[in-house]
Amino acid sequence: MGIKLTHEGSAFINFRGYKFQDSRSHGFRWVSIKRLRLPAESVGDRELLAALIGHEQFRDDYAGGGVLPEGPRHGPYWLRLVTPDLYETISREKGAHILREWVDPLGDVPAELEVDLQREVLDRLAAADHIYYLGELEDEAIHDWGRVHDQFHEFVLIDRSAGQITLLVAADD
Repeated sequence: MGIKLTHEGSAFINFRGYKFQDSRSHGFRWVSIKRLRLPAESVGDRELLAALIGHEQFRDDYAGGGVLPEGPRHGPYWLRLVTPDLYETISREKGAHILREWVDPLGDVPAELEVDLQREVLDRLAAADHIYYLGELEDEAIHDWGRVHDQFHEFVLIDRSAGQITLLVAADD
């Protein structure tokens, strides 16, 4: 029997919703956060990654199409080419560094955005037992219109004490 993850909720932080000094300083950036409940039984991280990849919430192109239960895409990639082995384990510090490098070129980030990023992203990163990062895949993995994002950062956060696995995508359009 397969591992069942239950979608508990999602959050979306669209940088356009915050008042930057320059109206285009938001860089068309956004963060998607999808929280799923871990199964009651104890399973390994690789099995959890496989269950996440198989979950319908993973079938999101992050380009306005939303979740397509039978969709063939995940972000810029063909879903069939995304496997648990492509995720690397990273430290909290490295995860925070990747995110800061992505945000910092925007200059002065509005205080409200910093608060939301801290609560929804950085606090989850700090609480995670394990953090996995999907690096950039080879060209053959990129789907027919997958280059719509200049940057696409994907993290999977496993927080066993909270009983959650979180799919966190930070990107632009």
